[in-house]
This record gives sequence, structure tokens and C-alpha cells, in this order.
Amino acid sequence: MADVAALAGVSGQTVSRVVNDSPRVDPDTRARVEAAMERLGYRPHRAARALRTGRTHTIGLVAETLATVGNSRMLQAVADAASARGYALTVVTLGAPGDIAAAFERLRDQGVDGAIVLNEATVLARGAAASADLALVVVDSPADPRFGVVATDHAGGARAAVDHLLSLGHPAVHHLAGPATSFAAAERERGWREALAAAGIAAPDVVRGDWTAASGREAASALGAASAVFAANDQMALGVLHALADAGRRVPEDVSVVGFDDVADAADYRPPLTTVRQDFDELGERAVATVVAAIDGGAESGLSTVPTRLVVRESTAMSSGPNPPR
Repeated sequence: MADVAALAGVSGQTVSRVVNDSPRVDPDTRARVEAAMERLGYRPHRAARALRTGRTHTIGLVAETLATVGNSRMLQAVADAASARGYALTVVTLGAPGDIAAAFERLRDQGVDGAIVLNEATVLARGAAASADLALVVVDSPADPRFGVVATDHAGGARAAVDHLLSLGHPAVHHLAGPATSFAAAERERGWREALAAAGIAAPDVVRGDWTAASGREAASALGAASAVFAANDQMALGVLHALADAGRRVPEDVSVVGFDDVADAADYRPPLTTVRQDFDELGERAVATVVAAIDGGAESGLSTVPTRLVVRESTAMSSGPNPPR
């Protein structure tokens, strides 16, 4: 730091202010110090700074698994948003026992300043919230005064999907739901039911999968002769497309299929999949912004909802049945 100060022609205190991103530095002086840091290869020592400030500038992330597309997309989004703010990321997965209290303890042992809990793990988080020394934000959960919540508008997205299918003249929309323990799956099922009720249509029996394409393929036989299917995620929709092709039923001529998430490959399914786009980047950005605000002493409770958008592609079409379009 002394070498940087000498090269930039400033005091050591000014270098310290630049390193700690203090606003009390003239922009030209900041640029001169940063240029000197770059020339000399200077990097702040994270451990030393933690001892001095009491903060590690590290955020923990808790997930039940990283095997699902949604969780892996959220991991990338959170990592990008944390890096942009100068925070490192420590990841803990729960494994089979699902012991979230132990996960929080592991994060505290590693000295994280706050934590973000993803998706399925939020059910456990609500039952065993972290102690007051760990700023906490959960992704996809009902509002809770104990911590900040960032959620996708799952129900609104599901209503848009069902309304789209009904507008094509389908007499009913069958639903391939996610796991019963998932908040996101429950919200998407709620939106499906609300859209059908608003149209005066009785909801068919729910068929349930586990988010995987294999479960969608296996569950397709339980959907019977449905002319329209709303799957709770794109992977299960892919499994439905596979099963329908095996059964000789054409999409969208015989059956219209809608998914949820808009994964990177959805436009390359055969046919390209109509789906509800979930903005993972915005979810990650809001989650990190909320937990950093909590770390800095700002309000950490409250609910922030990220909107969704229906993306219409080639897996949906007008019903071939006798019902007129709605």
C-alpha cells in the first residue's frame, strides 16, 4: 500500500479509502490510485481487511441441490451479482438430510456476512431461520418479517400460460405440476387453478412430476387425451413432448404444450417451446442487492416480486376440436 501511495503521489490513507470504495475520494485521484495499483499488481488482502472491518465480503448461498436447471441458473446469477459488488460466494448444498440449521452453522464458521437461500430450501429456512448475526434473504417464499424475500411472479406467469391456451379454443388445460414441497410449484398450480376458475372451467386432476424430463415423460400417460398441457417447467415439458411423439400425437396439431422458465434450449426443442420466461438474472441481482443492504444495516424484510413474460413459439396452436376460440 505504501508503494501504491508513493507511485500515485498520495497518502496511505487515500489509498485505503480507494480500496474500501469510500466516496471521499476525488475521481481523478481515484483513477491515479487505481492505475498505480494495476501497475504494481496490488490486491487488497481479504483476510486482513476482514480483521480490520469485521466483514469478510463473502455471501453464502444455500441450495437443496444444484442439479436442477433453475438452481444452477440462480447460482450463476447470484455469483455474477456478488462479484460486481466485490463479494465472494460460498456455496452449501443440503444433501439428503436437508439440515438447514447445520448449513447456517457451516456458513457462520466460514465467516460469511450474509446468506441467500434458494427455492426448495426456503421451506426449511422458514422453519429454522438463521440467527440475528447472519443477514438472510430467501428466494421464492411467502413474505416473512424475519428476512428479505425475492420471488418470481409464478402465479401470474401460470395464469398467462393458461389464458393463452384457452384463447386458442382449448376446452380445458391439464397441469403437470412440480414437487408438492416446492413453493414455486405451488404458486404455478395456484395460477393455473385461478385462470381456469375465472373462465368457469373445472380444474382437471393434477399430475405431478419432480422437475426432470424423465418425470414428464413418465407422467404424460396420466394426462389422457388432453388437448392442452401446461407443464410447471421446461424440462418436464420436454418429457411430455417426447412421450407425445412416441404415442404418435402431434404437437401442436393434436396437443398444445406450454412450459415455464424459458431455459436456454427451449427455442431449440422440437417444436420450439411456448413458455413463461423467468428472469433469473434479475432474481439474482435483487437477492444480492437485498442481502448486501441487510449487511450494511438496511431493511432486510419485505417482499420483492420479479415479473414473468409469456414467450409464444410453435408448441401451441388453435384447438382442432369443436370449441370456439375464447
